[in-house]
Amino acid sequence: MFELLVAARWSPYLAGAGIGLLICLTFLLSDRPLGASTAFAKLGGMIAGLFSRRRVESMEYYERVTPNVDWQFLILPGVVIGGLVAALLSGTFSPEFVPTFWATRFGENGVIRLVAALAGGILLGFGARWAGGCTSGHGISGNLQLSIASMLASAGFFIGGILVALVLFGVPEGQGIWGLF
Repeated sequence: MFELLVAARWSPYLAGAGIGLLICLTFLLSDRPLGASTAFAKLGGMIAGLFSRRRVESMEYYERVTPNVDWQFLILPGVVIGGLVAALLSGTFSPEFVPTFWATRFGENGVIRLVAALAGGILLGFGARWAGGCTSGHGISGNLQLSIASMLASAGFFIGGILVALVLFGVPEGQGIWGLF
């Protein structure tokens, strides 16, 4: 069992089964879906509340998404801590300010990397709120509930991801566009 925890790559079948068990447990214990974008919305409300709690409490949005620390909010530090522990256990932890994959395509300028990451994060957050959930919320929880909106959102995530990857990195040499599928 310990060999699995220290592996550099986990079996997608075991990881998928683990996520399936987790989501069933989540619905059983809390009757709430699993997702991360709500936690970011809660964090935004908590930060805004530091400056004007009355304003946050008067916003209709924060009546539905209460800005508090609960199990859904703890997903954020849990993902970071879990990723760090997995990288340390597997021996693959190697922090880089500009990852090699990025540097090969766009250069080693850390400021450009930081600006791109910040812009991407803002767009991702905006899109997740606009879509009513993130990839984990729609792709796992929503599809599990057979939500048509989640199925469409998931298809959009894949199509968007493929198109952005093609724009940023092009088609691998020796393959036509249909060779990717």
